[in-house]
This record gives sequence, C-alpha cells and structure tokens, in this order.
Amino acid sequence: MNKLKLLTMSDIPAEEVRWLWYPYLPRGKITIIQGDPGEGKTTFMLALAALLTRGLPMPGCTESRPPMNIIYQTAEDGLADTVKPRLTALGADCSKVLVIDESERELTLSDRRLAQAIQETDAGLFVLDPIQAYLGDGVDMHRANEVRPIFKRLGQLAEQTGCAIVLVGHMNKMQGVKSAYRGLGSIDFRAAARSVLLVGRSKDDEQVRVVVHDKSSLAPEGKSILFSLHSDTGFSWSGFCDTTANELLSGSGPSITKTEQAERLLLELLKDGEVASEELVRRSTAFGISERTLKIAKQNQGVVSVRRGERWYARLSDPGQEGKGVTC
Repeated sequence: MNKLKLLTMSDIPAEEVRWLWYPYLPRGKITIIQGDPGEGKTTFMLALAALLTRGLPMPGCTESRPPMNIIYQTAEDGLADTVKPRLTALGADCSKVLVIDESERELTLSDRRLAQAIQETDAGLFVLDPIQAYLGDGVDMHRANEVRPIFKRLGQLAEQTGCAIVLVGHMNKMQGVKSAYRGLGSIDFRAAARSVLLVGRSKDDEQVRVVVHDKSSLAPEGKSILFSLHSDTGFSWSGFCDTTANELLSGSGPSITKTEQAERLLLELLKDGEVASEELVRRSTAFGISERTLKIAKQNQGVVSVRRGERWYARLSDPGQEGKGVTC
C-alpha cells in the first residue's frame, strides 16, 4: 500500500523560468507550434533551430548564447532532400542538428529514446513534427484519457532535462471558433503546453507569414512575429505586428497594413530629425493608429527615444538603418 506523503510549499525551492526565446520558447516545458499545411510552420522552426545551432540572437533580441545541439524529428519531410537543404540555406550548423534513427523502430512520445537522446547530446531543443505522427499506434488523439498520460510523461521529461520540447501540429477545419479549438486532437494538447504559437499567411501579402503567440502560461504574451518566404530571396525575418490569433484565423480585423502605415508615418515624420514623442502620438492617433501599434512600428524601424529637459523626443537610430526590421 502506498503511504501518504505530503509536501509543504515552504520546503520547495522557488525557481525562475529559463528561456530559449523569451516569452515564446521556455526551457524545460512543452511548446506547440501549429497552423494549416503549407503556411510555413516547419520553415519557421528550422529558422529558429539554425540560430540556436550558431548561438545567434533570436528574433527581436540582442543576447547571444553558446551554440547548442538540437534534435529534429520529422515524419513528413525527407531529411536529405528537404530538411538538410533548408537548414543549409538558413545558415545552420548541421553538425549540431541530430536525428534519432527510426529505420528499425518508429519513435513515439512515450519512447525511452527521447530521454536517452537528450541526455547523451545535452540537447537544448527537441522538435517533433508533426504531433500526431508520434502518438503511437492505438492512441486516439481525440480522447483525453489517452492523451493526458502521454503529455504528463513528456512534460516531466522536459522538466527533468531542462530541454525545450516543441511539437508541431496541423489545425482542424472548424471555422468560426476560437483559436483554442482549432488544434488537431484533444484540447489536452493545448492544456499541456506552456506556450502555443500559431503560424498563418498574411491576408495582405501571400509571401508574408504571421506568428501569433496564442497562449503563454509563464509570461505575458509576446508580440506577433513576421517572416517572409520569397521564391527569389528565400527566408527573412520581417519584424513584428499587432495581429491577434482570431484575426489571423478569420482573415479580418486589424491587419499588418496598420503597422506598415505606422512605419511609413514614422519615416516621414522623422526623416528630417527629432520629433517630440507626444507629437508622434498625436499624429498617429489622427490616422487611427493606436499607441501599441506605434510602439511596434518604432521597434521595427529602429526608432530610439532621447530625453531633453522635461520632454522626450524620437529619432531614427541611424539614417541607414530604417526598414531593417527586428531590433531590441
């Protein structure tokens, strides 16, 4: 018979959340990235992996970190003809991207090889793409009682190793419902994740993708991220916007155009030098641009604030830097 064992919170040491990318990608936790097929989920994840293998700052950040090993498991794309060429094009250090050999036995979320691989490689990130391919035979992804034990063990693995585990998933075809109910399978998928990101296509530009922070249990939700997939120039980070999850899924409401409008207004007002911050707010409000959108546009365009006496002024950080996109 199991004996009752009680713990008091006073005996449990408090710990700070560690991050691979604040506030989007926590270490030691499960993150889900989801979207419709062909919207760029895998490319987005590979681009993040490329930065981590080289120790480069994540989008919107300036802090670098030591290069890390990454385990990237995929059941949909060929390693030789799809994954490696994409990683190479994105500048990844492919010697730090590892794959568990599934030639003799397919991998599942309950497989002991997950823990073994993380421990042997000291991987900081483990990606499984897509979720449903790794549930295992006989598991109904729509049944909470079958999904919960799997995700409980996976969450414990992430916490014990400190590895960020990312699950890439598709969306269901339900329309007119909240984003929380658009993920495939049981709602327990979302419940187990500490962070959920949605990837979709901009309604204003087919080559632009939007990544919305749809759930954040450990920090305030981050700004929506933009990246471009161009047939000629390839992948590029494009800054931030103010699109919400439900707006992205419905194709309505505030769009990227509002942020771009704010950016153009900033460049026009600041082209000749400093302008009082209160004047920028007044002018942007006249165009129907919120202070939140204006703040995002400032960051995208590298606008800095300086104080002179009792007033704040804004200026471009460098005449040659406007339009560079992501800054901190």
